Amino acid sequence: QVQLVESGGRLVQAGDSLRLSCAASGRTFSAYAMGWFRQAPGKEREFVALIRQSGNMRYYGDSVKGRLTISRDNAKNTVYLQMNSLKPEDTAVYYCAAAAGVYSGDYYRQPRAYDYWGQGTQVTVSS
Repeated sequence: QVQLVESGGRLVQAGDSLRLSCAASGRTFSAYAMGWFRQAPGKEREFVALIRQSGNMRYYGDSVKGRLTISRDNAKNTVYLQMNSLKPEDTAVYYCAAAAGVYSGDYYRQPRAYDYWGQGTQVTVSS
């Protein structure tokens, strides 16, 4: 079992920046592709970002592309989500997830690609 713990979510104002962190257990963190998803009240879970095992390949959801950056530090077993120019529509619970499989392209945009999930951290952006 892989344990994932998100942190960093808080109340911010529109236009602010925020960095979320996801700490993972175990010594095989580098073997997992890591993704971020978000879910707003009354809406389906939405793909936000994915970073592959090597850290060289990244994918972003259309709604956040250009404003958010995913990165990872394998030595610290941590994945980050840097969020800039935040908007009220970014308000959601943000989840990190780990995928053990090695897939191609857009398959990582689907929640079914991931094997482990964190409990989420709340991000609220006020106007």
